[in-house]
Amino acid sequence: MQGRRVLALGIVLAVFSVMLGGVREKASGQANQLPPGHPPVGGSGPRPVIPAPPADAGRQELVWKTPAGWVQEAPASSMRRAQYRISGSGGPAECAVFYFGPGQGGDGESNAARWAAQFRGGAGKPVGDVKRSTIKVGDIPVLMVEVAGTYVGGMGGSPTGPERANYMLLGAIAEGPDANWFFRVIGPRATINAQRAAFEEMIRSIRRGKAT
Repeated sequence: MQGRRVLALGIVLAVFSVMLGGVREKASGQANQLPPGHPPVGGSGPRPVIPAPPADAGRQELVWKTPAGWVQEAPASSMRRAQYRISGSGGPAECAVFYFGPGQGGDGESNAARWAAQFRGGAGKPVGDVKRSTIKVGDIPVLMVEVAGTYVGGMGGSPTGPERANYMLLGAIAEGPDANWFFRVIGPRATINAQRAAFEEMIRSIRRGKAT
């Protein structure tokens, strides 16, 4: 009789453990959602292979003019199509251009909200509504985004980085024929404010064509 009770208790504990693990996994997934269509980011698994825009269809690729003084660097990941280092009085900043492949990356509004979620306002509260405006560069619709506050980072399943006070993000999400392209400048507010005109000029230089 004693053996049967021990066996029954073991079975109950095993079932409870499996159910608890499922609840935790579901909650973790909900807390780290990316916009629909956005490739997975972070984690220990292999990085997704991001296809390049078709080489024989130049109109599906976006090109632009690099602002003076911006230093082009090797992209830090396959998700980045270009990366620049920016110097300024507030400290170094970075510009990155993302293209995730045909039909990938998610919509502009969801990504703008994700960028805003990487910042905190006073007393550690969310920054709230992000500044948005829409422009057209030729026939290309572009969503312009601005966020400022304390940068806490974090994206998808990636851990948040060290907090960086008085930071700013300027972003632009350009509608390509097969997917959105994401232009993001981030760094100390003083540096970004000084480079605002350069960034806006870069965005207004966007056109369809083959990269050189």
